[in-house]
Amino acid sequence: MIKTHILGFPRMGEHRELKTALERHWRGELPAAELQAQAAALRARHWKLQQDAGLDHVTVGDFALYDHVAHLIQLFGCEPARFGFTGQEAALERYFAMARGITTAHAHTEACGCSGTHVDGVPALEMTKWFDTNYHYLVPEFDSATEFSLNAERLLAEVDEAIALPASPKVALLGPVSFLYLGKSKQEGFDRLVLLKRLLPAYEQLLTRLAARGVTWVQLDEPILGLDLAPAWQDALRLAYARLGVVGQPLLLATYFSPLGDNLALACELPVAGLHVDAVRAPDELLPVALRLPLDRELSVGIIDGRNIWRSDLDQALAQLRKVQELRGGRLWVAPSCSLLHVPFSLRQDAALDTELQGWLAGAVEKLDELRVLKRALWGDEASVARELAESRISRATRVSSRRVRNGTVAARLKALPADVDRRRSPFPTRQAAQRQRLRLPAFPTTTIGSFPQTPAIRAARAAVKRGTLAEPAYREAMQGEIALAVRKQEELGLDVLVHGEAERNDMVEYFGEQLSGFAFTANGWVQSYGSRCVKPPVLFGDVSRPQAMTVDWTVFAQSLTDKPMKGMLTGPITILQWSFVRDDQPRADTALQIALAIRDEVADLEAAGIAVIQIDEPAIREGLPLRRAAWRAYLAWATRAFRVSASAVRDDTQIHTHMCYSEFNDILPEIAAMDADVITIETSRSDMELLRAFSDFRYPNEIGPGVYDIHSPRVPDTAEMLRLLKKAAEVIPPQLLWVNPDCGLKTRGWPETEAALARMVAAARELRREAG
Repeated sequence: MIKTHILGFPRMGEHRELKTALERHWRGELPAAELQAQAAALRARHWKLQQDAGLDHVTVGDFALYDHVAHLIQLFGCEPARFGFTGQEAALERYFAMARGITTAHAHTEACGCSGTHVDGVPALEMTKWFDTNYHYLVPEFDSATEFSLNAERLLAEVDEAIALPASPKVALLGPVSFLYLGKSKQEGFDRLVLLKRLLPAYEQLLTRLAARGVTWVQLDEPILGLDLAPAWQDALRLAYARLGVVGQPLLLATYFSPLGDNLALACELPVAGLHVDAVRAPDELLPVALRLPLDRELSVGIIDGRNIWRSDLDQALAQLRKVQELRGGRLWVAPSCSLLHVPFSLRQDAALDTELQGWLAGAVEKLDELRVLKRALWGDEASVARELAESRISRATRVSSRRVRNGTVAARLKALPADVDRRRSPFPTRQAAQRQRLRLPAFPTTTIGSFPQTPAIRAARAAVKRGTLAEPAYREAMQGEIALAVRKQEELGLDVLVHGEAERNDMVEYFGEQLSGFAFTANGWVQSYGSRCVKPPVLFGDVSRPQAMTVDWTVFAQSLTDKPMKGMLTGPITILQWSFVRDDQPRADTALQIALAIRDEVADLEAAGIAVIQIDEPAIREGLPLRRAAWRAYLAWATRAFRVSASAVRDDTQIHTHMCYSEFNDILPEIAAMDADVITIETSRSDMELLRAFSDFRYPNEIGPGVYDIHSPRVPDTAEMLRLLKKAAEVIPPQLLWVNPDCGLKTRGWPETEAALARMVAAARELRREAG
């Protein structure tokens, strides 16, 4: 009567084996067959962990070599026509082409200050954030010519792998309505929702084939049920599940990340065999759902937090589950709130964590064990898990009482803040005049977002310092050499505002967290961000303060090498908050303000050291937005205030930049403007400057640099393409406010393509200046 399962599991492996295999394959070192074999071995290993934890089903379909949404594009045969696939290419080749772009190498023919072979071709699919997470999915493209056809061989092969273990597979896929919702129409005026009737037959065929294979449950994720849906999309859900519900394959409809709200009744009424709800994000909805969902349907309760790394309060979870168990006649499924994709593989024996912190944390493997304990206790066999329940109580008690969590000095500073702590001294026009007089920049000034290639030499030096085989003075000298190289290359390329390249930084959040109090770091707490890119989020467990300056020495050194303005590069408070595993024992707004004050201190020190341009990156401010609009205003109020607090301590002639990328910003432009940064750089090229449509309705008041090329692809666009995008931007942004820059930082790229792209970007800016007179 009690079942346990998960919605998905981390893909990369305990030691990021998939990352290594993917990157070897892309370099031409690992054949496709061997890549697939290593992927199959990882899946089997992960399914074995699920079996060992006593789960009733192993989850199949959640594994992806780049992205699970991109897998659906191939599964349902809707690869965009613009890629020009003939059908003769291997499926894996097409898959990576959509994810990374189609590259065409050709000899260098135009003067750009560098040599070698350049790369261009067909741009990759747009990439954006998966709801309010830091995972990036590839955006499906739809138009009136889009057709669907089932190509299920890969998925069916994975089902066969699971059955051969032997195991009972539950297939997990994105549902049809969310698939269309999360895609984009690539034809003016086209409503992609009309494609639903074309798509549903492919889902029906798939469900029929899965049932014939012996699959007893299919989990269809419809996370858009946690959004504010227009009636047409609500009707689409009714239509879709009226058809799919009669195929004969039992369906578990899954929703997560947000309360159901006004979609609660709809979710409970859809004709499916079971419903999964997120009881971590929406605990108040658990009992209403339990009462409303018909008793002949299974209820899956997401009671283990799939988004954060704190150990569960198992006593509290059991209390909640027993109420539901009683209401449901003893029948209950228990699960994490969402896929465990968003947490590290394991934190049980992480070498970087002390014993106390380890006792507070749980990765994916530990969360599987928490499910085992809950299942035993709900069976009435609490004695067999008495030790685990006692450990859960001890973990909670030690965390609450630990002296490491609270800092009286931080609390006193917050309490004493003046009301105008988040305000610059003068309005933007006054500041702009002072900054132009100080900086003396040309029209359409060029810059980059901050980082330059993290070469093997840089990574090797950093690893050697950690191993203790390279002394700190030698490391510092090596990094200064890398900074000098970056400055020299920028001057040769003709950029106007330079950066030091961040050679000394491991990650834009981890680097700062390592120097702030209240943070801890794991050795192996990796989480997939996109493709093979993994991040290791800090564990933000206590009050935050800045013991000493973090970036000043590096930035001042870089400025000493050039007469051009050198940007000080910082990560903003909301991004540090959002890209960390954040404490759950106080409001996030309070934690954000603590971080903001620490960054404010760094900004003040950079200015005092003579740095005239300071960038405070906030790519995650949109990502942190609640999924329900009713909660937007409160979040945006404290989030934008935190940014202003971090930036407002400077003089009028110090220019504050911010950067945002890979999220949808159109609907919060007024709030972005309220951040009052002097210059914002923002990702736009991968969507062909789609963001600029919003600027036709909303006049952004300050200066702006829409990105002119996509740095996540090895493709290097030519000067004409960048110039076209700049001219498109100049139609809606006054030329005197327009900057020229890439979409994002360049740490993941190599120097040859970086130099080629920046040379073309500078050439495009110069041509724009020439045409503008």
